[in-house]
Parts: sequence; C-alpha cells; structure tokens
Amino acid sequence: MSEPNKEFSVAIVGGGLVGALNAVYFAARGWNVTVYELREDIRTLKQAGGRSINLALSKRGISALEGADAGAGLFETLIPMTGRMIHIGEKQSSQNYGYFGEAINSVDRKLVNEHLLNKLQNMPNVTIKFLHELLSIDYEKKILNFKMSDGTVCKVQANLIIGADGSYSRVRRELMRVTRMKFSQEYIEHGYVELNMPPNEKGEYQMDPGHLHIWPRQTFMMIGLPNTDKSFTMTLFMPWKNFEAIKTPQDLLTFFEDKFADSLPLIGRELLVKDYFKNPKGALVSIKCKPYHYKSSCVIIGDAAHAMVPFYGQGMNCGFEDCLVLDEILTKHIGKPGTASSTKPSVEAIGRALEEYSATRNADAEAMCDLAMYNYVEMRSSVTKLSYKLKKSFEGLLHRVFPKSVIPLYTMVSFSRIPYSKALSISKKRGLWYDFFGRVAMYGTVATALGVGAVIGLRNRGLKYVHGFMCRK
Repeated sequence: MSEPNKEFSVAIVGGGLVGALNAVYFAARGWNVTVYELREDIRTLKQAGGRSINLALSKRGISALEGADAGAGLFETLIPMTGRMIHIGEKQSSQNYGYFGEAINSVDRKLVNEHLLNKLQNMPNVTIKFLHELLSIDYEKKILNFKMSDGTVCKVQANLIIGADGSYSRVRRELMRVTRMKFSQEYIEHGYVELNMPPNEKGEYQMDPGHLHIWPRQTFMMIGLPNTDKSFTMTLFMPWKNFEAIKTPQDLLTFFEDKFADSLPLIGRELLVKDYFKNPKGALVSIKCKPYHYKSSCVIIGDAAHAMVPFYGQGMNCGFEDCLVLDEILTKHIGKPGTASSTKPSVEAIGRALEEYSATRNADAEAMCDLAMYNYVEMRSSVTKLSYKLKKSFEGLLHRVFPKSVIPLYTMVSFSRIPYSKALSISKKRGLWYDFFGRVAMYGTVATALGVGAVIGLRNRGLKYVHGFMCRK
C-alpha cells in the first residue's frame, strides 16, 4: 500500500457497507481517510435484528471486494444458493438461477460490515469516528459540520467528500442546495418484517440451505435465506393493509395457517408471534437522482445515490460495484494507486473523474432500480406461472447452445459485470421472442410447439437462425 499522504484527505459520511469498502479503496491510494458514522460502533452491539434484510452477494459485489483485497476472511462465510425453492402448499420445486452451476451467496449484513470495519481499523491512514451527526456542508470550502455525542459541534475540512449515508442521505440533501438535482422517490405499498426459523433439535438446517426459499402468494410473499448458525432469516413482504389487519397473536397464526402452513411448524408458533410483534415493520423505497457529484468536492454513492427495493438482491452488489467503478475511473484520470499523480491528485483531475462517474454510473444505477421493482412481481407471482417457466426453459436452451451471445437477464445482472443499463436494453429487445415462445408452448400442445419450431427451423440450422435474429443490433 502507498505511504500515507498528509496533504490529500477524504471525509466519508457513512460507515456502513458501501462507505467502509470505499474507505478501503481510498486508503490504498495513500490518502488520509476519515469515516464519520452517525450510529455507534456496530461491532460493540449484540446481533441487531429486525431491520436488516439478509444479503445475497454475487459477481459484482465479489469483484469489488476482490478489487480492494477485502474478501479474505469473508468469502469463507458465504453460503451458496444455486436457485429458488418455490413453496406452494405442501409442494416444493426448484428453479436454478444459472445454467452452468452459478450461485448467489447468502451472507449476514452485520458480519460484512464488521469485517470491513476491522480491515479499516488496521490501516494506518484511516480513522473511524462514530456518533457523528452531519449538520451541514459548505461545498465550496469543503467544510463539514458534525454534532458529536456530547452535543458539541466540530468543523472538518477535507479535499474530497463522499456521501455514503444511505437512503435518507444528508450529504445528498446538502448537494441539492448547490446543484440542479433531479430527484425522485417512490414508496411501494408493501412493507416487510423479519422473522427467524431456528435450527432443528439436532442443530441442523430445517430446509435446504442451497436455495433461497420463496413462498409466492401473488400480492405478497415470504422468503428465507440460510445463516451460518443453521437458522434461516425469514422476511415477510406484504401490503401495509395486510400488516394492519393482523392485530393479535391469533390473527397472525390464522394468517400463517392459511397462507404459509408448511412454514409454521418449522418457525414455531411461539417464536413467530414473538418476532412478528417485536420486530419493526420496515418501509421500502426506491430513490433516483442526478447528478451524483459537485465539482471536485463531493460524490454520493450506494443508497445515497440510488436506493432500490431488495427484490433483485443487488442493493449491496450495486453499492460495492460503485466503489469499484469509481476506483476504475479514478485510475483513468489520476493513475494507479502508488503513483505520484494518484497520491497527490490535482483538483482538476478529481473533478473530471467525478463528472465521468456521475454521468456513466447514473444510467446503470437507475436501470437496476427499475429491474428491482420488476423482480418483485416475478418473485411473488410470475414464478408460479407455466408461461414463465416455459419462457425460462426456451431462454435456457438458447443460452446453453450460445452461452456467450444469448445470456439471460438474471445471468447478466447477477453473474457478470455487464453494465446494468446494457443488460436491461438487451433483455427488452429479446423479451418479445421469449414471450412468443412461452405463449406458443403454454396455449398449444407440445406437438404444436415442436411444429412451430419445425416450421421456422428451430432445431439444428433453424436454431442458429433464431440466435442470429435475436442477437442482431
């Protein structure tokens, strides 16, 4: 790592997942990094449940951790999930995520945050300050005002300010004062509550840990992700009116007996009632804004720039990839870590890098916000439909034959670093073909589907024709 440089300093507001990883990247450049976190040190707290939807780490997040040399010690705790396990009544059916053994990885949010904070603690040019509430920012002078736990106000100056302070970002709020920011937020009509499925009497998993479990119920759903202690974190998503209708323990038990009967003996009635009424009910918001930066002074990343609903499992992955993309753009403009131009960057070079990041990353982040919204419908409803299954089968057939040129949307999003906006564009172009073959197979017989395939030459040379037509620009 480069020698610490006393002249160039970075103030990162937010010591969560994205802020902590971003600090690792900046510290590797030899910059003096200070992380300011509103909350107390998460490492000193007991497991904080209730508001933390379990995370799924995939290609983009893994690449970002590897790029910062921050994966060792964390990757060993990951639990691979190769597909969805769909629970309908007493029956279960598996739907693979990929076609060549790919998997997303269940990981505990608190564990990831602790891991990154521990890494920062051992870096000589990083300081972490907890219980610091941001009050205001003067972007021209690059001065931040914080209120500390004792009520006193401290003034801090830094060469670069990073806003990684989440969906309700104060850095973004201050940025709105100096930019003509386009901003939108959308609360969906659904909320969520976390529940827990403990290990069985032998201390083992009660369900297959190699799957993300889903109970799709059209307008609402429940999911379960495995933990290293052999439990499952269960998250119930449903409209607020459903939450409001459950007022007593008996209301809750009746609801689960009707909608999630197979999960009830696994969770346990007593624990279900305890967790449901104890844990807070969280709102789900999608936020888009642009620009992300102001001159050479500041840039916002992660949820501060693009909060998304959790239904594609890309919130953390997208935020981590922000750190990697920003580092790649910084390298383009100021050089690799360890070079003189990187250790002591010019104001002009930093400004150009932030402008490029803001311009290029916005399209990808907003595409991912849209995909996350769409995937909720898929998870709670579409996965149960025959047309969806047949469409996925056709898509999978083409992908197996042409793995590099016909790539399913989920594979592009979760198992590659193809820009989100490009993945969405490709998917839209091919969507009509997938829908057509899904409908043909659903409304006709197998013979009819094969007949249509024969007419257009689906097999052998005809398959190549379909491939060529779908992949044309």
